[in-house]
Amino acid sequence: MESQKKMIVVFGLVAAVFLQCVAVETSHVVGDSVGWTIPQNGAQEYVTWASDKKFVVGDVLVFSFATGTHDVVEVPKASFDSCSSTNPIGSTITTGPTNITLTSSGEHYYICTFGLHCESGQKLAITVSASASPSAPSLSTNPDDTY
Repeated sequence: MESQKKMIVVFGLVAAVFLQCVAVETSHVVGDSVGWTIPQNGAQEYVTWASDKKFVVGDVLVFSFATGTHDVVEVPKASFDSCSSTNPIGSTITTGPTNITLTSSGEHYYICTFGLHCESGQKLAITVSASASPSAPSLSTNPDDTY
């Protein structure tokens, strides 16, 4: 009986790890059909677009733009707010369309550095979660539980 309990616990852990590993990333086409461009409705366009999305580590942002017309760069919040590219996080991507894989949780900010594109609303702020699913229940740490 005790060995069956151990096997069930081991099987449960293996299944949980497997399910976490096979989680499928989601590709998000920034702006959907509008793409990555100067939005007609200003910065609110990308705020509205992102508002009903759940972004998690491993997801991919697809910035759809023609090379030579726009670019994309991740920046810190202060640079996002001021539309400044002086403190980029990584390189400015000038070839479109481009895919950016979300590799860390937290706040992420992207802007276009062409002319006054950012000031005209071509900027995106998103919150990335570490996991798409709720945390797995923890195993009992009760010292009276023996396996």
